[in-house]
Amino acid sequence: MEKMALDTQLKDESLVVAVYMITYNQEKYIEQAIESIINQKTNFKFKLFVGEDCSTDNTKEICVKLAEKYSEKIHLVINKHNLGASLNAKNIFDLCFNSGAKYIALIEGDDYWTDPHKLQKQVDFLENNPDYSICFHNVEEVDSNGKVLDIRLVISDSVEKTYTIEDLAEGNFIHTASVLFRRNFNELPSWFLTSPAGDYPLHIMNASYGLIKYFPEKMAAYRIGQGVWSSQTRQVQFVNTIFVIKLMMANLKLSNQVLKNFDNQISRLLLHIKDVVSPNIPQQSPENIAYNLSLKKLIIILLKKIRYSF
Repeated sequence: MEKMALDTQLKDESLVVAVYMITYNQEKYIEQAIESIINQKTNFKFKLFVGEDCSTDNTKEICVKLAEKYSEKIHLVINKHNLGASLNAKNIFDLCFNSGAKYIALIEGDDYWTDPHKLQKQVDFLENNPDYSICFHNVEEVDSNGKVLDIRLVISDSVEKTYTIEDLAEGNFIHTASVLFRRNFNELPSWFLTSPAGDYPLHIMNASYGLIKYFPEKMAAYRIGQGVWSSQTRQVQFVNTIFVIKLMMANLKLSNQVLKNFDNQISRLLLHIKDVVSPNIPQQSPENIAYNLSLKKLIIILLKKIRYSF
């Protein structure tokens, strides 16, 4: 696998926040995403690290234009050939971890921040609360045109709340565009490349260093159906979720309670496997044979994937 050489000259101890972003074929959204970062109002230095993965549309040209316009705030990496999401992500994470920044924020190329004071609020909290490793906030969920959707969020609490790694092991409730975390380590483990979802393992690893703070304010917009994860079918999400959980259980040093909560999450998912494969099909119907075949195929795929690397 190709690994990008890190430029040690990029390290800047005055940098407070490194913002992670990877992008591929997001010409409709990438400018809004980047501008929402550049427009942050802070009393500290931050920098956006972008990995452009050989898009076939105009994403690259838009990124180059913005990187030239905001040269002091954007570090753009243009891959020589398409690396795929996992390796592109690891390379940009490595840059963020080794940038000298104290904190790291995440955002996908199709999402955007809606509060210009988001970073300032989150940094202020972590600066004043050393027991916390992560803070995140509520988000608006929008369609491809930016229209706000009436969807029940994973986190619907209207008050501030503190969570632990044990809570997070029951299910991932942190939206990527909402999170800011301390730079707790300088490199991702090699098994991270095998994970079909990078945010959940990253949150779990960071949560092992401290508490998690939730803010009810909506300070970002998450675009439904456009990102790598939300564009997947329910079946693929189901299989990948269990695989990611088993991957973490096999590779991280976790307490017995965290492992138990992971097992609880898997058990809850398996209870709904029939609904995921083909919902609302009557038990006795012409479709029932196809239903059972689909269920059998999904279980086979699931078992094969979970066996991988464990």
